[in-house]
Amino acid sequence: MRVVVCGGGIVGMAAAHALAERDAEVVVCEAGSLGAGNTERSVGGIRTQFSTRVNVELSLASLPVWASFEERFGVDIAYRQPGYLFLAREPGTAEALREAVATQQAAGADSELLSPAEARDRCPELRADRYTVGSYAATDGFADPHLALQGYATAAREAGAEIRTRTPVTGVPVDGEAGDVAADVRVETPDGSVDADLFVNATGAWAGRVGRLAGIDLPVEPKRRQVAVVDPTTPVPESAPLTIDLDSGSYFRPEREGRALVGGHFSDDDPAVDPDGYDGDMDLEWAVSATERAAETAGYFGPETRIRRGWAGCYAVTPDDHPVIEVSRPGVVTAAGFSGHGFQHAPATGRIVAQLCLDGEASLVDVSGLSRDRFDDGGGLRERHVA
Repeated sequence: MRVVVCGGGIVGMAAAHALAERDAEVVVCEAGSLGAGNTERSVGGIRTQFSTRVNVELSLASLPVWASFEERFGVDIAYRQPGYLFLAREPGTAEALREAVATQQAAGADSELLSPAEARDRCPELRADRYTVGSYAATDGFADPHLALQGYATAAREAGAEIRTRTPVTGVPVDGEAGDVAADVRVETPDGSVDADLFVNATGAWAGRVGRLAGIDLPVEPKRRQVAVVDPTTPVPESAPLTIDLDSGSYFRPEREGRALVGGHFSDDDPAVDPDGYDGDMDLEWAVSATERAAETAGYFGPETRIRRGWAGCYAVTPDDHPVIEVSRPGVVTAAGFSGHGFQHAPATGRIVAQLCLDGEASLVDVSGLSRDRFDDGGGLRERHVA
C-alpha cells in the first residue's frame, strides 16, 4: 500500500509515522519546510477539556503519547502540566461549562468543577469575584510544537517514510470504484508525479484548496489568530494554569522566567484569509486589548506590563469547530479543519488516518460523526471550548 501524505505539519507527520509503522510505503509532500505552515505558530496547548464527546476522546487517545513522548521518540518536548482553568461569568456560559464537565467526566477525563474561591487556589492572582464557576483538569498543559514535530519527522523517516519538502502538490487525479478505500491516484508535483493507492489531505489551512485538487469540497476556512508575549507586572509562575475566560474569549498561559502568552479572538469580523498571503505579524492594537482583557481576569497584568513581541497564524476552521476526518472518496482521506486543536489531537489523528487507510475504518475513536456530510443538514456538533 502506497500512501502520499500531503502536509508536513504535526498532523501530517503523525499520520506518516503511524502509516510507516504499519509498513505502508509513505511519501510526504510538503510545499515548504516542515512545520512552516502553522504548527510552529501554535501555542502548544494539550487538554481534555472540550464540550463534545468526540473531542474529549481524541484528547484522551492522544494524552498517553504526549506523556511518554521522550521515551517513545527520544525528544524532550518541554511537556508541562499546570492544568487548564476555564472560567464562566454569564449564567448561560456557566451552565454550558457544567454540561461540558459532565461530558468530559463521562468520557473518562479527570476534570472538575470549581467554585470561584477554589479557582483562585489554582490561580492565586485570579479576580475570582468576577466569575460564577470554573473547571480544571490537572492533566492539561502544553508542549513545544517545534520539538514534537521534529520528533515525529525523525521517527517517520526511521520507519521508512520518504519526506519531500519544497514539493507542492498541483493535481490529484483519482480513479476509483465507489465503496472502495484505495484507488488509482496520481499525485502531481513540479518534480513529476507519484502513483499511489491513497492520498491524505493533512494540509491544515490549505485543506480546502488541496481538497479541490482531488475533486472534494471541504468547508475549511483559514482564519487569522494572534498571540502576544508579555512581561507582566507580577511574574506569572510556571505552576499557573492556562486560563481562559469563556465569555470574553481571552486566555493567558505562563512562559519561562515569569513571562506570559496572551491571546484570544475578540472581533465579530472574522474573514477567511489567504494562508499564503496573510500578515504573520501581531497587531499592536490587538495586543493591547488582549493584555487588558487578561488584566480583567488576573492581577498579574498590571499597568507596568510590557508587550515584548508576538505573531499571527491561521486556524483551519470548520462551521462547527470540529475537524473533518474521513475517507472523502475512494483514494482520498481527509484529516483537516481542527479549528486550533490539530497539534494536541495529532497523536490520535495519525493513528486514525492509518486505520482508515489500512483497515477501512477507525477503531481508536469513533469519528463517524466527523465526516463532512454532517454539514448537509446544518451539522449536529458545536465545540464551545475554542480559544
